[in-house]
Parts: sequence; structure tokens; C-alpha cells
Amino acid sequence: MEVLDSFPVTLDPAEVMTRLRNRGELAGAVRDLVAEVGRVARPKAVYDVCYVDEKGPDWVVVNGVRFKSHVLRVNLDPVNRVFPYVATCGTEVEAITVPEDDLVKAYCLDTIKRSLVTAARTHLEAYLTKRYALGQLSRMSPGSLADWPITEQQPLFSLFGNVERLIGVKLTENCLMVPVKSVSGILFPTEVKFENCQLCPRPVCEGRRAPYDPALAEEYRQKVLA
Repeated sequence: MEVLDSFPVTLDPAEVMTRLRNRGELAGAVRDLVAEVGRVARPKAVYDVCYVDEKGPDWVVVNGVRFKSHVLRVNLDPVNRVFPYVATCGTEVEAITVPEDDLVKAYCLDTIKRSLVTAARTHLEAYLTKRYALGQLSRMSPGSLADWPITEQQPLFSLFGNVERLIGVKLTENCLMVPVKSVSGILFPTEVKFENCQLCPRPVCEGRRAPYDPALAEEYRQKVLA
């Protein structure tokens, strides 16, 4: 297990403005918040190198912890080594507050936090790829698909022990993460890039990274594994 907490923090106001669809009226708030966040931001991640112990029809056991998901089972069929992870924007940024009635600043701060956690995960993937001489990586996250519900956060977090002590992320009773701008899941090497979005038919999703592929979704449904 390893904690990464020295990610370079390079917040570009222009990039944040792009995420905000270049709404000119937000420029001042963005500049102020980028400067404030830049002084304290410390995104973090924790990962572990784990091995698949057992595989069933719709479940896998990773380092003694059982995960129930047909899609995850299909994706890990040719894989024995995986990299569970949790990444976060950091508690330091979470401590920054804006006036409750300033919805513009709140929106800008939320966007900046999202940029930080995305950068943390990107740096984590690059670090793993280089350190372990990996090729292409794909990932799955509890709650991204109905097949792997958010309640699977609990077994995922159990792989690390006290995640709050390690990087400041805790689970609520509803298995949501705090800080909210945190991500978790299992990274695995793959020849063909996989995105959860390919199997998700939800028509409107701000975070969509790939179009819904009904043929691929049907292929996953039909695949039978022992």
C-alpha cells in the first residue's frame, strides 16, 4: 500500500473557465478562488497492489475481499493483478468556505475541486503505469453502474483499513465519500479501453466520458463465466 500526497498542483484559471463553459461573469470569482485554493491544495491518493484470489459467475475475491459484479467479473477475467485506489481533492480544500448565499462562488469552488480530484487520479494512473510497467489501464467504480452498486464501497475501503487516517476520506452511512470530490475504484490493465459510461444508458450525465454502446452492453449481459 502506498499513499501519494505530493502531486503537482497547477490550477489554470483558463482551464477552469473552460469547464464553466467560459461564462465571463465568473472570471473574477474563478481568479480569486484559484489563488486561494492554490495556496492550500494538497490532493492525495492511496492505492494497493492486489491479486484476484477467486472468480465466480458474477463475483471476484481480491486479497480476500469479495466483490459482487458481473461486469467487474468479465473485465477481470484475463487479469490477476489489480490496483484498488481512493483519490481526493483533499481536506485542505474542503475546509475552504464561501458565503451560503454566494451560489456563483460555490459553483466555481465545486468545479475547482473536481479539477483537483481529476488531476489526482490522472497522476495516480501515470505513476502506476510507469512504476509497474503497465500498458493501458481501465477502471471501475462502485456506484457507476447498477451492476456494481455504491454499497460495494465498504468492501473496497476495507482493503485499505482506515482510509480517513491515510488520506482524509471517510464513508457516510449511505456509502458516499467525504470530501465529496473524491473517487474510488479498481484499476486494471486491459488491451481494450473500458469506460463505465459505455454500459450506462442514462441520457444526461455531466461526467460522461464515452457514449452508451447498447451492443457492448448486450455482449456483457450475454457473457457467461464459470
